Amino acid sequence: MLNSLKQLAIIFMLLALFTAGCAHQKKQSISLVELPSETSHQKTTEQASIAIAETKQTPQDVSDERIADEFTDDEFTDDDLDFLDELDAEDETSERETVSVSDPLYSFNKAMFHFNDKFYFWLAKPVAQGYKAVIPYEIRISFRNFFSNIFSPVRMTNCLLQGKFTRAGAEFGRFFVNSTAGVLGFGDPAKNFPALNPPPEDMGQTLGIYGIGNGPYLVLPIIGPSTLRDALGMFTDRYLFNPFSYVDTSELSMGLTGTNYLNEASFKIGDYENLKDSAIEPYEAMRDFYIQYRNNQLND
Repeated sequence: MLNSLKQLAIIFMLLALFTAGCAHQKKQSISLVELPSETSHQKTTEQASIAIAETKQTPQDVSDERIADEFTDDEFTDDDLDFLDELDAEDETSERETVSVSDPLYSFNKAMFHFNDKFYFWLAKPVAQGYKAVIPYEIRISFRNFFSNIFSPVRMTNCLLQGKFTRAGAEFGRFFVNSTAGVLGFGDPAKNFPALNPPPEDMGQTLGIYGIGNGPYLVLPIIGPSTLRDALGMFTDRYLFNPFSYVDTSELSMGLTGTNYLNEASFKIGDYENLKDSAIEPYEAMRDFYIQYRNNQLND
């Protein structure tokens, strides 16, 4: 009995010592692990906040930063802005190339402008509207073709005087085709051949080719805007080269000229009104438009 109690006591002591040894070993191993202190945790948190603040950018910041990078790029130099200087140079060149016209007869021209304005609205436009209402479109086109064909020798002569021989040949070819296949010019079969449709040339352009300037601006009664050079050229074309001027009777010549004017006016009803309504000062607008138009013809 005593031996049994001794054995149990020994076994109990061994178990107690074994349990105490394991607990001591576990406590020692835990103590070897360095737990983060409050100071290191605070330091880590501050560093993380700074990193987040540095990396957190709004879209506007990103855009501004990209723009700054683009303008500070080493590849971007002052030479990249040279196109602005080129644009300024082109503007200055255009301003120099813009040809103005002197207007010493301003008072007379302004009076003639108002006269022509009244003449158009009170007489020319109503008559042209009546003519347009009575004469069918096909007949008016035939009349236009006929008068254009009649003036072919005028245009051809000016092409020759300007040294534009190709255009002179085209004018001759157009006159021949329309006078034959077009039945005396009432038809216009030559319009189907681009080579037979050169830009029109007149004596005003011929004088300009020879270096004669516009001269003073003129507003002619009924005829309208012109210059001294163009007025002289028009006189030459209409009275020296114009076939109508060689008609035996003056009544017939005036009748043909009036018919041509009226027929052409029937196609242009509304053009003058549009230009006048769109201009702050119609007189200056008409003058500038005419000079620009003639300069473009001279440089074509």
